[in-house]
Amino acid sequence: MTRALPWIGLAVLAAAPLTGMGNYPLHLLIMCLLWGFVYTGWAVMGRLGMVSLGHGAFLGIGAYVVVMAWNHFGLSPWLGIPIALVVTATVAFIIGYPCFRLKIVGHYFALVTLALSEVARMIIVALRDQTGGSLGATPDTALAGTAWSLSAVQFSSKLVWFYIVLAVWLAGLWVWTRVDRSMARLALEAISQEEDAAASIGISVTRLKLTVTLISALMTCIGGVLYAQYQLYVNPETVSGIAVSLQMVFGAIAGGMFVRLGPTVGAVFTLLLAEVLRLALGHDIHGLDTTIYGLLLVLFIIFMPKGILGTAVELWEKRGRAKPAAAAA
Repeated sequence: MTRALPWIGLAVLAAAPLTGMGNYPLHLLIMCLLWGFVYTGWAVMGRLGMVSLGHGAFLGIGAYVVVMAWNHFGLSPWLGIPIALVVTATVAFIIGYPCFRLKIVGHYFALVTLALSEVARMIIVALRDQTGGSLGATPDTALAGTAWSLSAVQFSSKLVWFYIVLAVWLAGLWVWTRVDRSMARLALEAISQEEDAAASIGISVTRLKLTVTLISALMTCIGGVLYAQYQLYVNPETVSGIAVSLQMVFGAIAGGMFVRLGPTVGAVFTLLLAEVLRLALGHDIHGLDTTIYGLLLVLFIIFMPKGILGTAVELWEKRGRAKPAAAAA
């Protein structure tokens, strides 16, 4: 029965939009899965001791490269996506390789990636003639007189987007599982504990770190592409910069980055938190959401380092071990 629970949950999730829920609940469900995928991409790297505060740059690259290629050159997103992935991989390599070769780790690595995130946002704002600057940009519509355009990856139906994002989210969980069950995870855990000792027994530190960084960055880039195509609007504040990067970190840690579904639980938590703040306070206090994210991040690290789902799993396992012990007594 326990083995069947994930499949039952997946079937319920896949059938949820067919129950007649409104557009707004369906939109929230899509955004939870989309951000769940992005947070999972960050957790692939973050859970192995490489805390990046620059993933907003990769999200922004995915969103803006595809939109700008479509708007300025007429390139279909199907051609824009490979370009975005190549640009993302190049940036991740340029940042990651020197850091890993020079053994820049811990908070020093976090500061380097934090600068990357802000540089990406500033470049987007500076290229206002091409990107729209701080006002953002809207992809040229291909939906005039039609409900969908496969070549432009534009669909007016949220139901279609739900199943697209659901498939990508499942692919993200599969990637997380493959990395988690690979020998690379054990090697990277050893590296995070003592890098020199790991290198002394033949572990290729730079190669392994760079591989996981590229996987994480490319997943985040795909998340940016999906966000831009679904929302049909990109803005440097929502897809790049420090705030978005911190949102990823907080979401993954709050949900439990050491558990497969933890980042998705974190996405649900952060999205509901944002909606509550918006309804309660509106946009009267600028930066309040970021401040609350930062405060809650500190509290989660102190009191719930394994996150919501991680703590729940730990309590469940303790309960399971306590029952046989009580029966034996």
